[in-house]
Amino acid sequence: VMIAAFGGVKPSLWGGLLLNILLAIIGIGVGLPLGILLALGRASSLPVLKNVCTAIIEITRGGPLIAWLFISRFVFPEFLPEGFNPDPIVSAMIIVSLFTGAYIAEIVRGGLQSLDPGQAEASHALGINTFNTTIFIILPQAIKAVIPALISQMISLWKDTTLFSVLSFTDALGGAQAAIAQPAFIGRQQEALLFIALLFWAVAFGMSRLSQRFEKVLGIGER
Repeated sequence: VMIAAFGGVKPSLWGGLLLNILLAIIGIGVGLPLGILLALGRASSLPVLKNVCTAIIEITRGGPLIAWLFISRFVFPEFLPEGFNPDPIVSAMIIVSLFTGAYIAEIVRGGLQSLDPGQAEASHALGINTFNTTIFIILPQAIKAVIPALISQMISLWKDTTLFSVLSFTDALGGAQAAIAQPAFIGRQQEALLFIALLFWAVAFGMSRLSQRFEKVLGIGER
């Protein structure tokens, strides 16, 4: 909103490291709650909801991210009504969020399956309804158990944002490649690529340390 609102910069003009950060933030911010909802839907006892969520997860996870990005850029616009052409970056953000949500859903579902069913039974015996049991008892423990896997998925998403340079988006890697293509910088590709590598490593390392801090605060792995 701060970038695009009030006559600001259009999404088609976004680029550089900012684009990588925005893609990662949108992918994590939307993909995490979406993945939790898909996991709960797949674990539901309602056949229709379970089948729909399962189909979304399996279809999305069945293809690589780069393939879905190409589809969102070149295929989906052909099926949209004339005059309705979303910005390619916005379409890519939707795909990244859905792709991340599908993988997070399976991670969270693993956490749900790791819990003792006796907890839900005890909750129902105390008169707590299914919704409150899921939100306040089951889900917090499931997410706590899979925090390392969730952080790993977020780190993977951060690194996957470099795939957007293949779609002619000028992200941080695309900017480095454009710079070393200039006659004045020919032969200096090592400096540019090393800087980008260190930049992505620094963010990934920071997320890893944050995960370790969460694990220590929550006492994960301790008896």
